Amino acid sequence: MNDLQEPAALDRLQKGALGAGVVGLVLCALGFFTNAEQLYRSWLFGFLFWTGVAIGCLSITLIHNLTGGLWGLVIRRLLEASARTLPWLAVLFLPVAFGLSHLYPWARPDVVAADPLIQQKTPYLNAPFFLARAVFYFGVWFLITHLQSRWSDELDRGANYLKTSRRLRGLGGAGLLLMGLTITFSAVDWAMSLNPHWFSTVYGVLFMVGQALSAMAFIIICVARFGGEDPLQRVLQKEQVHDLGKLLLAFVMLWAYISFTQFLIIWAGNLPEEIPFYIHRLQGGWQYLALALVLFHFALPFAVLLSRDLKRNAGTLAIVAGLVLAARVIDLYWLVAPDLAGHHGAGAVGLHPHWLDLAALLAIGGVWLTMFVRELRSRPLLPVGEPEIKELLEAHAS
Repeated sequence: MNDLQEPAALDRLQKGALGAGVVGLVLCALGFFTNAEQLYRSWLFGFLFWTGVAIGCLSITLIHNLTGGLWGLVIRRLLEASARTLPWLAVLFLPVAFGLSHLYPWARPDVVAADPLIQQKTPYLNAPFFLARAVFYFGVWFLITHLQSRWSDELDRGANYLKTSRRLRGLGGAGLLLMGLTITFSAVDWAMSLNPHWFSTVYGVLFMVGQALSAMAFIIICVARFGGEDPLQRVLQKEQVHDLGKLLLAFVMLWAYISFTQFLIIWAGNLPEEIPFYIHRLQGGWQYLALALVLFHFALPFAVLLSRDLKRNAGTLAIVAGLVLAARVIDLYWLVAPDLAGHHGAGAVGLHPHWLDLAALLAIGGVWLTMFVRELRSRPLLPVGEPEIKELLEAHAS
């Protein structure tokens, strides 16, 4: 069972990702010498997106540990490989750590001295505590990823199935609790504190759902890309593709529900410390991104994903997933870029994308995808220790 060959597409993906990453890093290096402050802003944006994909994959893995189902076994190695890139993302966090004063107003002494509200938040919003919390978040994610990969690998090596499965289920429950806490606080630290005058109790949940949606879209694209080759084609059936499509639809609907809930509560409350968030994002060109999100992040995916036949076709489903993943980029940009532009409650800033936004997204994405393929190649592409996978492989062989 361990002699499974890897898809030829993996080699092409790794070479393409490496090339894109090198080009992106060169552009970012050029941007550092021409506009360092913009580079820090763009780097944070790219970091938040790709880290969200990896964290979302880890969360989906834990969900499957609790719920079970063949859909999760087919994509388990894809999910685990994505999560194992988190140490590299921790390294890619270093530019954010070095650029705190360029990104966050609470990290600039002159701003803090002139702002009584930020002064009240300095026990929490200060550089040493911020960095310590980041170390804690990554530490928790590393530990969960390590245990997940270790016990999953033990199944492939013939470990006691019932005992190891119970461990994975236990990890699913405890891990999801820790993921909920760390994702919430990391979203507050890395994104919401860009504007320390604003707050939302829904913000962490919005990031959680967005990360899971990004991860599911990414995994569906991978399944479509590798599903026509061995070994995935031996086990991939329309039923599993259908399940992935239903999950994508569920996450799209949940994202829309959480987003509208936050908007409705803040807009109806009309409080001066909350409402500027939406006022700034519904003028100056940002309103067009908001309209694009309504159409392409919810309305169109929701409408097409209602089709049963579409959800059973991996190629067509991957096109929808690609649209959703692109919409996730727009959504994250709409959430954080107005605050990165530096209004911080001082007035609306118009939509002015910078070429470094794309360069940073390309650089981090290229590095991340390269490491993703590297991790994917380090183990069999299927969890051959699972009885359901064994049965499908044996049935295919016969």
